[in-house]
Amino acid sequence: MAKTQEPVTIKKYANRRLYNTGTSTYVTLEDLATMVKEGEDFVVYDAKSGDDITHSVLTQIIFEQENKGQNLLPIAFLRQIIRFYGDSMQMMVPRYLEMSIDSFTKEQEKFRDQVAKSFTSPSFGGFDDHVRRNMDMFERAFNIFMPFNKGEEGMPPTAPATPERPVDDLEALKRQMVEMQQKLEKLASKPE
Repeated sequence: MAKTQEPVTIKKYANRRLYNTGTSTYVTLEDLATMVKEGEDFVVYDAKSGDDITHSVLTQIIFEQENKGQNLLPIAFLRQIIRFYGDSMQMMVPRYLEMSIDSFTKEQEKFRDQVAKSFTSPSFGGFDDHVRRNMDMFERAFNIFMPFNKGEEGMPPTAPATPERPVDDLEALKRQMVEMQQKLEKLASKPE
């Protein structure tokens, strides 16, 4: 499907059926997943209240995909996301995730171009470097969700708790915030 200017309106009725007003047909969550994959933008409204429920429907699509055994989200990542709910850092997480996925998408496009070029050239030069850069990017993106990064961004590793030196939670949280801020600044300052 071609990408449209205006998002397609989907209405969700009390009987849980989804109605695509653009095609005047009922659709399933799987149909909506296909629309997302094809780049078709849509918004979902509750037919009775008129509330925008796009976020919950997209989350439901992810849940359905995960239930089919297509586990894209690692357990450690899911647990860390849950920990951020109600946390003081909660407001920063959505923007960071958006920046990370945008960066990943751009790298994915570059990777695909590189693979296409590599397979058409007589030598496979540069392929290893690109894979290494992608792996480094993944590590940086997921390190922010690890509660106590060790030695990242020039910060000293957290000393282990001992009876002589208990871990100061406030100190650890301050370090985490400094690390996250440095990483966000680094991501935000990268040229596109």
